Amino acid sequence: QVQLVESGGGLVQPGGSLRLSCATSGTNITNKIMGWYRQAPGGQRESVAHITSGGLTNYPNSVKGRFIISRDNAKNMVYLQMSNLKPEDTAVYYCHLLTLGYWGQGTQVTVSS
Repeated sequence: QVQLVESGGGLVQPGGSLRLSCATSGTNITNKIMGWYRQAPGGQRESVAHITSGGLTNYPNSVKGRFIISRDNAKNMVYLQMSNLKPEDTAVYYCHLLTLGYWGQGTQVTVSS
């Protein structure tokens, strides 16, 4: 059974940083595309970062230069380093195993003073 478990969310002030982690079990992520998505209250789920098996990354303009996705295939982990956080980054953040279509349960990120 494939499971993705996110951690690292919380409350942070504008301009602060957080690092989200996604632990995957039940499958090896080495050759799979992984991503982070977010969904704000009343909004649609949107992509914030993707990383290919070869380490190529992609970001929307809204987070480019502030968010960095990385992976540790040996640990079956994916990370999202978020810097210079803004109130509009407030959302539930989800880890997504694109190749197989699995989602984590999400972790809340709140950016507020």
